[in-house]
Amino acid sequence: MSNGDRFVRCGRGHVHWGRFGAAGLLPFCDGHVLLQQRAAITLGGNTWGVFGGARERDESAVEAALRETTEESTLDVSAVTVHGLLHEDHGGWAYDTVIGTVPAMVEVGPSSWESRGAAWVPVDEVVARELFPPFAASWPRVRPGLRRPVLVVDVANVMGSRADGWWRDRAGAAARLRDEVDAVPALRGMGPFDLAFPERVLVVEGRARGIGTGATTTVRVVEAPHEGDDQIVATVEETVATDPTALCLVVTADRALRARCTAAGAEVAGPRWLLDQL
Repeated sequence: MSNGDRFVRCGRGHVHWGRFGAAGLLPFCDGHVLLQQRAAITLGGNTWGVFGGARERDESAVEAALRETTEESTLDVSAVTVHGLLHEDHGGWAYDTVIGTVPAMVEVGPSSWESRGAAWVPVDEVVARELFPPFAASWPRVRPGLRRPVLVVDVANVMGSRADGWWRDRAGAAARLRDEVDAVPALRGMGPFDLAFPERVLVVEGRARGIGTGATTTVRVVEAPHEGDDQIVATVEETVATDPTALCLVVTADRALRARCTAAGAEVAGPRWLLDQL
């Protein structure tokens, strides 16, 4: 029994499982989501929801969701790319739905007494199942989160929005921004996510070209051969063409570029949104 296995009463007067809250994993692939059929002897027996359970002390929501999925199913969670989470706070107790993708819809079965079965269910057919009531209530908010977030940063524009001496060393300032973007573990307020773990693309131009990726592990630096704006739009178009479900967010204050990116299928945010989180 883990240190989080306990019933608690939240601020709304409801009784929940998980002394430190709970979390579950919702993987999606090719228009399907992986659902768990709960064992008959569990709360909400035989209904469908996500693999998950109580968080342990000092365990993050992502860690808990992946651990619980490993305990309850045969899914290899090392193949899951986590994209974001949706947080539901009940006052003194919270549940986090962790959303991610897998490269293929592999066969998944139960691996503990808590699971009766598992199935890849077409997204449009989820509501046709007999759903676990808390999952049914959250589904309208969760469904829009079935997207892969991609952050595209207009480096020249973001650099120019803060007075840190960037004009004396454009390449150095661009490298600092690259490292700051790499260092932040998650971003708030990106699309439907409460926390997003996006793919990170920085577009550089002019004297900022040549900085490379440095020691970063999450950032891809794209050098614009000519105009940075054209490269940013091309990056958006390529992203959307490759994955129509991608959530592409461009960070820039340039009005003309914002309009072009919106027309290409991206969302936009100003530099302050990003800088406040670095």
